[in-house]
Amino acid sequence: MKKIVVSFLSLLILGSLAPYSALAAEGEELDIKSEAASVVDAKTGKILYQKNGDKKLYPASLTKIATAIYAIENGHLNDHVVVSHNAANVDGTRVYLLEGEDVTLKHLIQGMLVNSGNDAAIAIAEHLDGSVDEFSKNINAYLRSKVGVYHTHFVNPNGLFDEEHFTTANDLAKITDYAMKNPTFRQIFGTKTLKWHGDGWDTTLITHHKMLKEEIPFPGITGGKTGYVDQSGQTLATTAQNQNIDLTAITLNGTTKKSAYGDTKKLLEYGMTHYKTERVPEGSIFKKKDNAYKAEHDLYFTKGSGENVTKKVEKSGFLKIISKTGEVVAVFPLHELKAKASEGNKDSTSEDSAKKHSSLNLLLCSGIFLLICITILFKKIKKSSA
Repeated sequence: MKKIVVSFLSLLILGSLAPYSALAAEGEELDIKSEAASVVDAKTGKILYQKNGDKKLYPASLTKIATAIYAIENGHLNDHVVVSHNAANVDGTRVYLLEGEDVTLKHLIQGMLVNSGNDAAIAIAEHLDGSVDEFSKNINAYLRSKVGVYHTHFVNPNGLFDEEHFTTANDLAKITDYAMKNPTFRQIFGTKTLKWHGDGWDTTLITHHKMLKEEIPFPGITGGKTGYVDQSGQTLATTAQNQNIDLTAITLNGTTKKSAYGDTKKLLEYGMTHYKTERVPEGSIFKKKDNAYKAEHDLYFTKGSGENVTKKVEKSGFLKIISKTGEVVAVFPLHELKAKASEGNKDSTSEDSAKKHSSLNLLLCSGIFLLICITILFKKIKKSSA
């Protein structure tokens, strides 16, 4: 019963401090031009700044971030995919796949992310689920159950316009953060150039993301994806890091490429200037009166740059991170360390009593022995003097 209560309290407290809660006010400070934007601490999920973060908008090709991680987790990268007529003849940006062409799943994912190939996205969906319709049902269920996003609904794998195809800046940040934890996705998402030897196209693919390929300089860029259809405007997903923090920035419905990249730079600069990720190392021990608790894995929280925080352990076994203003920054459940009981269920009090009793016996025996020695010595002295 106690475990059930503790588990319930864990969910209640962690829910009230959900990772994707915002630290900053709704975006009036940064003069963001895009209709919606969000910048997130990738390790903790904290939203550092947002503008219309939960507004449903069209993502265009940022959809392919979700398609990629879904394919990586649900397919086999070395699978051979035969390109269908439907995939080969899709509209928009392509990698010029030919009907009947045999391509590995990994190569399709690369072509989809690096060159934004709509044809590669359709081929992936048909390979994994048999049809685009079935893929759409499955990826929506996957995004809810695995990633935990609830304001997203996709009807295709590539982001071509449909009124029923939408997401939010905050959901896209969460999807991107989830995907970036996968080494395969992370490597492809950060690819700047890729040799492409297709039946219909032999070339070197170059990422479309201007900050990733350094046309627009910004230190620490680790990945990026662009998107555009008429109804979505300019959309961007960008990941970056410095020595203090890993960030994910999303912008939706930018009026121009210049403004979308300008917004992204503002978001990243804001996050890197104002915030820092801190770690409570795995195995850290915390004591509360007679109880001890341990962090079973690394715990990460976001704090303001230069801000001091205190760590407080509750009787319930939760670790609270508290700012100097008294705000609860984060709450983590800890593992209680149980004291080892001796045979016969003796507690530490009975063990201490036994130790004291043993010490008294030793002291008494020593005293008797010393008294005997003194008596014998006294008799010898008396006898010799006589």
